[in-house]
Amino acid sequence: MKAPINWLKDYVDIDLSPQELGDALTLSGSKVEEVIVTGDIINKVVTGKIIKLEKHEEAEKLSICQVDIGKEEPIQIVTAATNMKEGDIVPTALHGSTLADGTKIKKGKLRGAVSNGMFCSEEELGIAGDEPVVGLMILPQDTAIGKDIKEVIDLEKAIIDFEITSNRPDCLSIVGIARETAATLGKEYKMPNTEFKAACSENIEDSLKVEVRDSLCRRYMARGVTNVKIEPSPQWMQERLLEAGVRPINNIVDITNFVMVELGQPMHAFDRRQIASNTIVVERAKDGEKFTTLDEEERTLDSEILNIKDGERTIALAGIMGGLNSEVKEDTAEIVFECANFEGTNIRVSSKKLALRTDASGKFEKDLDPNAVEMAMNRACHLIEELGAGEVMEGTIDVYPEKLEPHTLKVDSNWINKFLGLNISKEDMKMYLDRLDLKTTVQGDTLVINVPTFRCDMNIREDVAEEIARIYGYNKVPSTIPAAQTLKGGKNEKQVLETKVIDTLIGSGLNQAIAYSFVSPKVFDKVLIPQDSPLRKVVTIKNPLGEDYSIMRTTSIPSMMEALARNYSRNNEIVRLFEIGKIYIPNEDEKQLPEERNLVTLGMYGEVDYLDLKGVVENIIHCLGVKKTKFTRESENPTFHPGKTAALYIKNELVGVLGEIHPDVSENYGVEERCYIAELNLDVLFKYANTEKKYKALPKFPAVTRDLAVLIDEQVLVQEIEENIRKQGGKILESIKLFDVYQGKQIPEGKKSIAYSLIYRGENKTLTDKEVNKVHDKIVRALQFKLGAELR
Repeated sequence: MKAPINWLKDYVDIDLSPQELGDALTLSGSKVEEVIVTGDIINKVVTGKIIKLEKHEEAEKLSICQVDIGKEEPIQIVTAATNMKEGDIVPTALHGSTLADGTKIKKGKLRGAVSNGMFCSEEELGIAGDEPVVGLMILPQDTAIGKDIKEVIDLEKAIIDFEITSNRPDCLSIVGIARETAATLGKEYKMPNTEFKAACSENIEDSLKVEVRDSLCRRYMARGVTNVKIEPSPQWMQERLLEAGVRPINNIVDITNFVMVELGQPMHAFDRRQIASNTIVVERAKDGEKFTTLDEEERTLDSEILNIKDGERTIALAGIMGGLNSEVKEDTAEIVFECANFEGTNIRVSSKKLALRTDASGKFEKDLDPNAVEMAMNRACHLIEELGAGEVMEGTIDVYPEKLEPHTLKVDSNWINKFLGLNISKEDMKMYLDRLDLKTTVQGDTLVINVPTFRCDMNIREDVAEEIARIYGYNKVPSTIPAAQTLKGGKNEKQVLETKVIDTLIGSGLNQAIAYSFVSPKVFDKVLIPQDSPLRKVVTIKNPLGEDYSIMRTTSIPSMMEALARNYSRNNEIVRLFEIGKIYIPNEDEKQLPEERNLVTLGMYGEVDYLDLKGVVENIIHCLGVKKTKFTRESENPTFHPGKTAALYIKNELVGVLGEIHPDVSENYGVEERCYIAELNLDVLFKYANTEKKYKALPKFPAVTRDLAVLIDEQVLVQEIEENIRKQGGKILESIKLFDVYQGKQIPEGKKSIAYSLIYRGENKTLTDKEVNKVHDKIVRALQFKLGAELR
């Protein structure tokens, strides 16, 4: 919601700078997205009158214009615009000028013709609305020549862009923001003038009927205007609309848009000639019905979409957009103003179904106050009278079967102070509420609030406390320690183990990352997961924030790749991350909650390889005291490099996978470094965790050290060799240490030399050479027969 400060000043006295006002409104609970100050940068743009216009001899699409800018000699401008003519006055950017977006303009040649600058549209001046700009900005004929454009058009303006939450549709208007501003500053605000006098004695009720055949329309009001004069709106109205992001069209359409922005109530104007049956019917469309909207697009409707019909054909999509067959044209002499209220959910669903979202639908879908309809209609009629755009007819058609009434809330002022932890007098509470048009009386210690219908969010006492707190000032609320009876507590076993893992990973040089548990369905393709993979069976969110957050993740690898890619895009050369989070595996019975698995995910790139990643995983295993772990080759996982990936098992139970990410996956995320990721199931690790430490006395007897060097196939894993050594070594084998791996000269191709240092020690006596040799020879034989090793 863009609120021009100049427009706000029409209703409330503002004596703060734009930034100060934005800060004040933020502190009082309004969500200020941005404070935009325009026009400061524009320089050397003046008003120029086209005194001669001719086609460029060398370019059919170019025109050469002689322009009077108030100097002795006219200047020449070459332009591709087509909407100007001789005598028009247009904004002219001179040589050395600066436009609203910072563009510098210099003189040059276009197809051999000198151009001493350029003509400007609203876009170049930074005052264009949301719709595309076509053609130059044509100024009124009485505009002075050679004047700085900032003297002619007030370009130095400030706009505050608000994020309006769905529970505050009353703030989707200039008047609503003015009310909030007045309450914040402790000032009065005034409402727009809605007085008018019907100048035409003809009564619309005699010539037009309205039938509402569906409860989705909660109120429908219509008034007629005759002797309509279609012409441009006055400059002040055009400027107001442009500041708010709405492009002016003509006086009638601009009045409806002006009222929508000012009061937050959408309106529509029909050409009276196009209501053929003299009856307006509000009912649902027919399945498969075709209808062409004002944007000249033909749309296919269904029976869930509410339509406005003239009794025979559809002339508008209720709450969304009017039809091309009833638009106001240059020769329109009589119009029917429509001002209605529609059920918000239906408008939102219909708008999404048609892929047609408009300013009107955006407001209606928030469930507007039906009592605002009459005020908006009166305001439009007042503007018709003020602009001399026509004569308002007698009579009003108003179909309002179930009138919405204000309601009353009673709240104990002592409870509010206790709830907020403040000490505000009940008189001050009344004052704060009255500022917001929540008319309040005090009965003893009780506040009796008359809640107007436009405050649909005020229903319980906590709502009242919130309004008082924000106008009092959140920044004035003192910090206090909650009063509570303390109980002896501590971390449970899972939390203790999780803390150990976090401390270990931070000690290993990793930084903790946090990612959303909901992701996009597209992530499966990015990490090359097959179409038939069970990972694609997901929990779908019923009300997602958008497609990118529409499912619950079944793997954390895409989230980690997103984090690595984000860091890579910011030129971080070395990244070490970990995340502790959940994945969600759907239950076969959809009525049952999904299975939640706790994972720890590691992600690295930059000066790192597989062994660095494996070392961190081993640190986790060690800190948890997990025994009997095993790493096996993993070549079937499409997300990982087939030759640099392993799966981790504990007693034949899969813990997870670790390795180098497949180059195609890295490319999908725009990362040109080798990425390494481990995804481990914390639940399995915790299941086998044993952090109990037992005392063991220092050895009393000397150790015997033997070296063992074998020649073995390069495909044999070191892990397999060590498993065999430990199995054959028995109780006297105290430790194994790998100290050399060699491939090269003197080693046959396809082989590798592996060398270990083995330490033997007896618990109860000093070992003899015979005892050691017996076990050592047993180890050598096992390696020879089981793994094909040769003793070196």
